[in-house]
Amino acid sequence: MTQTLSPKDRIFCAIDTTDLDHAIDLASKLSGVIGGAKLGKEFFAAHGPQGVRAVAKAGMPIFLDVKYHDIPNTVAGAIRAVTPMGLRIVNVHATGGIEMMKRAGEAAREAADKAGVEVPWVIAVTILTSMDQGDLDDVGLKGPIDERVVKLAELTRKAGLDGIVCSAQEITPVRNALGADFKLITPGIRPAWASSDDQKRIVTPADAVAMGSDVLVIGRPITKADDPVEAAKRIVAELS
Repeated sequence: MTQTLSPKDRIFCAIDTTDLDHAIDLASKLSGVIGGAKLGKEFFAAHGPQGVRAVAKAGMPIFLDVKYHDIPNTVAGAIRAVTPMGLRIVNVHATGGIEMMKRAGEAAREAADKAGVEVPWVIAVTILTSMDQGDLDDVGLKGPIDERVVKLAELTRKAGLDGIVCSAQEITPVRNALGADFKLITPGIRPAWASSDDQKRIVTPADAVAMGSDVLVIGRPITKADDPVEAAKRIVAELS
């Protein structure tokens, strides 16, 4: 998997906004330059499925970053509802448990078959990249972050999902435990020339790919740049 993606296809731009016109404009400009767009809860709460479809019409594969975490039946229903939009990736929280994740994967496959669309990657969020060891201890999740991430990754694969979201700093232990075919999506990616903002566990795009990341989620270094397309091209060039 890791070897089959071109540099541009590895990059999904995090378009975190409630401004639909801005999201469509940005997706239109970046279409063909990078692999896709990540739309999160902020966007989805404001514009729902119609907004997602509007951005997708710009030609960008969509990663719907909604991080569903609820009882299994509710999460399965939510995944069943969003899959017909033709998503590339959708996610849930691994801490929702194995039954919730199993039901999410089943719902995605059933809904995709019924709608005649490609089955999206259903991936699980492990530990948010905004959290460090102190944050983890505060919420009662004791032990090193990498150990917690590996345990959640193993549970995710057992549930039959495609991969996880994790910090690039956990790629090596996850790869060692789960092998090369398990998909790893890594946010918190910052080029050396960009601000780290509120991400505490970050690496550069080139380092993340060298460690084995499949998809890099990059937001503000692209979206807040004076020229987002040139910023995206610069990152692609660093990976080439």
